[in-house]
Amino acid sequence: MRPPIYLAAPEIAAARAGRGFEAKADGLWCCGTLEALARPAVAIVGTRAATAYGRRLAHRFAAELGAAGCCIVSGLALGIDAAAHEGALAAAAPTVGVLGGGHDRFFPPRNLPLALRILDGGGAVLSPYPPQQRANPWQFLARNGVVAALADAVVVIEAPARSGALNTASWAAGRIPVLAVPGDVDRTHVAGCLALIRDGATLARSAADVLEAMGRLCPAPEPVRPQARSPRGRALLAALDSGLAELDEIVAASGIPPAVALAELTVLELDGIVESCGASRYARVAATPGGED
Repeated sequence: MRPPIYLAAPEIAAARAGRGFEAKADGLWCCGTLEALARPAVAIVGTRAATAYGRRLAHRFAAELGAAGCCIVSGLALGIDAAAHEGALAAAAPTVGVLGGGHDRFFPPRNLPLALRILDGGGAVLSPYPPQQRANPWQFLARNGVVAALADAVVVIEAPARSGALNTASWAAGRIPVLAVPGDVDRTHVAGCLALIRDGATLARSAADVLEAMGRLCPAPEPVRPQARSPRGRALLAALDSGLAELDEIVAASGIPPAVALAELTVLELDGIVESCGASRYARVAATPGGED
C-alpha cells in the first residue's frame, strides 16, 4: 500500500460534491482516490461474527447498490464489513474502507489483500489516525463516526444488541436515513437490528428499499427519446421536435415528399415513436426514463 496522504476536512467535503463531512475529525489519512465519494454513498455495517446468511445479504445489498451507482462505505472489518466491500467489488463499483488505526499498522491483517483490491478498484482506504497509530479498541467508535459522516444512508445487517454497528447508526440518526435488515426475533445476531426498527429505523428488505429512502440523492435517469432507424425517419422526428404538427408542416420542414412521409410516419407509429393525433396531425411519443434507443 502506498504511503497515505493527509486530507483536511474541507477537502473531504468537497470530494462529496458539496454534501458535507460531519465528523469529529480535522481530516483523514487517505490511500487511493476520493472520486467515488461524489456518488451517493451507502454505509453497510454489521457484526464481525457474521453468519453465512448475513455475509450473503451484505454482499447482495452492496452489489446491487453499487450497480445502481452508489459508493459503498464500510469499516474494513471482518464479517459484514468485508462482505459489503466484496459485493461492491463484484459489481465493479468503488468502495471506501475506514480503518480503526493507522495504515502502517493495518488491522485486521487478514483484510489487507481486500484493501489492496479496493485501491485497485478505484476506491480508497481512509483513517482518522496517523499511519503508525496502533488500532486500539476505543478508536473504533471514532472510526464509526467517520463511516457515518461519509455516508448518505446507513444500512445495518446482523447486529447484536451490543454492536459497533449500532454505534455507527447512532452517529447517523437524525441526519441521514438509517435502515436495518430484520431477522428472526429469537436470533441474538439480529437483536440490534430489531431494536433499531422498533425505535424508528426503516426496515430494509432489499437494495430497492435503500434507494427509495435516499431517493432525493440518487439522480433520476436522463429521459431517452426513441430514435428512428432510417435517415428519413430521423428527419421526420426532427420536424416534430417542436411538438404537434400537421402533415404539410412536417413535409415542408423535412423536405420529404408527402407519400414517402406518410409511409415513414406509419412505420414510426408502429415502432411506438410517433403517435397520430387526428386525420393528418402527428406528435412524438413522450420520452421514457432510462430506456433504450
